[in-house]
Amino acid sequence: MIAKLMEGGYTFCFLMTDSTQEKSGKLRRTLGPVMLWGLGVGYVISGEYFGWNLGLPLGGTWGMLVATLIITLMYVAFTLSYAELACAMPKAGGVFVYAKRALGPFWGFQAGLVQVVEFVFAPPAIAMAIGAYVGMRFEVDPRVVGIAAFLIFTGLNIWGVKQAAIFELVITVLAVTELLIFIGVAAPSFELANFNHNPLPNGWGGVFKCLPFAIWFYLAIEGVANVAEEARDPQKTVARGFGSAIFTLVVLALAVFFTSTGVGGWEAIVYLPGTEPGTYMLGDEPGTFKTSDAPLPLALAKVVGKEHFLYTLLIGVGLLGLIASFHGIILVAGRAMMEMGRSGFLPSPLGSVNSRTQTPIVALLVNMVIGIMAILSGRTGEIITLAAFGAVTLYVISMYSLFALRKKEPDLKRPFRAVCYPVFPALALLIAYVSIVAMNWYNPLIAGIFFGILILGTGYFFMTQRNGGSTHSDP
Repeated sequence: MIAKLMEGGYTFCFLMTDSTQEKSGKLRRTLGPVMLWGLGVGYVISGEYFGWNLGLPLGGTWGMLVATLIITLMYVAFTLSYAELACAMPKAGGVFVYAKRALGPFWGFQAGLVQVVEFVFAPPAIAMAIGAYVGMRFEVDPRVVGIAAFLIFTGLNIWGVKQAAIFELVITVLAVTELLIFIGVAAPSFELANFNHNPLPNGWGGVFKCLPFAIWFYLAIEGVANVAEEARDPQKTVARGFGSAIFTLVVLALAVFFTSTGVGGWEAIVYLPGTEPGTYMLGDEPGTFKTSDAPLPLALAKVVGKEHFLYTLLIGVGLLGLIASFHGIILVAGRAMMEMGRSGFLPSPLGSVNSRTQTPIVALLVNMVIGIMAILSGRTGEIITLAAFGAVTLYVISMYSLFALRKKEPDLKRPFRAVCYPVFPALALLIAYVSIVAMNWYNPLIAGIFFGILILGTGYFFMTQRNGGSTHSDP
């Protein structure tokens, strides 16, 4: 048992690279299964710390719970299906690579574009929550903190993937530990009457309004596939990383949801003390602070008070949970955009890899600029919804790609095969499709922005195809 653990996980500190991986344009294979678990959980874990609570005014505890259970089912089915594609084609482009091979260049481009939307717009939402957590102790503009976080962690990712992944693993373990402490402290104060207070403020239709915020619980788990090119023995380690990560996240998401809403009712973890609940709007202007991006400290304050050391510990270590996702998604966003540039679907400088650090510096810097612009808007809810649009569209395209490849390339080497095929892939596809329809209905403005991005991207695609599409290389 000890020998197996040493082989599978603990040897991640002693990472080797061969000569071919030292060449310019290549990514180093340095990640083992423990690091992949750390990245998978780290990408997502901020979803347990904030964001999901913004769905409660729309659906209440019952509506948000139903939405969360539906989305949890989708993510379990999706993850156990998506791992087949990631293990068969371990490339940094993720769904872009799979869709291009299965459905052709046009759908490959669309898949890459929605992936970029998801990964580029998730970090600024998390950065705003980092600012909110810091603001619980210090009087500082959350946007300033968020911009500073972008500068620091983009720099860390530029430094190197080994350093970035080790850092991610450490803070992810701390963040998971802190969530377990929070659950243990809050659970004894759970009261069913609090949980059932005003459970459906907008009726059962609120379930559909909650979907983007339920998705936030798990958004970016698919990022594990984007570092498959940097994994050692990816055909085995990627599936282990996916499976262990989604199991961890499901347990944490459901436990956090029940314990935090049950200590004082859902309003207590949505609105800052002294704020009138009836004034809640997703479009609140920056500076009004009617809603909170730090729900867990609000819940814990109801249990132990703000002067208790556990409250201070939650803010400190909880901040690391946000940083884990923020830093991890910055890492994977750089790889996603790099692959689009490397394959000729976006300007070629985005596909460059620095010869010394073996990291996609240009892609990382471009993502940072876009993220800072989003932070300056001050609209956490809308940014989360935009990222969720990218995510569910990615899930639809990827599941179509899975079915197409099974038919088109039945002899493709598949070290891991989708669990319960074709039921699980079809289930993930169906729920993702319904989610897109519901999100369009309840979020027409954000839907317009999202599809506007796709239309502009499509125009760019056909323009470059006409002017030299043959230069697009196969991933």
